[in-house]
Amino acid sequence: MLFSSPAKSFFIEENEHTRLIARTSAGCAPLIVEEIREVPKADLDGFANILKSLQPKRAASGYIHATCSVFPQNRVIRRVTLEAKRLKEANYLSEVCSQQLRVEPDKHALSVLLPSDGTDFDVAAAGTKDVLFCGMPSDDVVETQDAFLSQGVYPESLEIGSVALLGALVDYVQLTKCKAPTLVLEIGQTVTQSHILSPSGVDASRSIPQGIAAMVPVVQKELGLKDEESAKKLFYSNTFDFGGMGPLLVKRLIKELQSSIGFYEVQTGQSIGQVLCFLLPAKLGWLENAIANSLGVGLMKLDIAEWARYRRITLSDQVSSAIDPRWFSLLSVMARYNIADSDNAITAEEKE
Repeated sequence: MLFSSPAKSFFIEENEHTRLIARTSAGCAPLIVEEIREVPKADLDGFANILKSLQPKRAASGYIHATCSVFPQNRVIRRVTLEAKRLKEANYLSEVCSQQLRVEPDKHALSVLLPSDGTDFDVAAAGTKDVLFCGMPSDDVVETQDAFLSQGVYPESLEIGSVALLGALVDYVQLTKCKAPTLVLEIGQTVTQSHILSPSGVDASRSIPQGIAAMVPVVQKELGLKDEESAKKLFYSNTFDFGGMGPLLVKRLIKELQSSIGFYEVQTGQSIGQVLCFLLPAKLGWLENAIANSLGVGLMKLDIAEWARYRRITLSDQVSSAIDPRWFSLLSVMARYNIADSDNAITAEEKE
């Protein structure tokens, strides 16, 4: 047999900055997260060494089999309201892709999901006409798979991390009975994915052409540095307190977010209650506070351990002491949901 079943399972998340790696006791919950490691995305030798330390004895194929979660820059995560009278038209969904989403459907791997629970949208079924288009360029799929293979990883599945993350966050707000809508930001180098969640699902989703890279020229100007490269090194070094400069750094992003939030609040009559930011490098985590303060909302504090326990994801003592909110997106790929859970919640009684 070419691929033998490993005794352990592996989950790998790759974003623009970092790779997060977890070794678990099984391929999906219930499972135990036995060990976690992280490495800069550019450090291929470091990644190879981590894989070797986590599984010294490889399968006969020479590959580590893993569930891989990725956040491609050109990923598509958009909520759209479809025209009910046009649903039976053969090319209608393709037209929505090309005209509203500005993506070529024949060059993308796309799924159409229900924003309430992430199940597949059925054109023939009656019900909601609000859908969530999720996907990525087909060329990126091939390129990503080839890159993993070249690094000794056999992707048993390749998932867009945003989809699993949003599902887990909707689950979290339902279980914790958090009623106020939550703004979720996936902040990349040049693009920020903005989502608004509530207990009813993904209420809004938008791609904003603003990211961390746009903050570097502001740093250069404010500190009088000679070039952007010097500003970039200082910005990422965590050796200078940029807290006081926060409002200036996020000013352009905030303007775009306020436009989206204002439209949502007018449509729904609900106000954003809190914000969560993902994909920021560890040394730029302070930007989350700058964004929340500029928007005048609080930060959502994730009780990762409690959610993981509820979803039958056990964290080893070593993992529990080392984990932080950046790992929630990788844990979300491990989770499995049952319809019966929708009537349950994480309550004070359970915690006791």
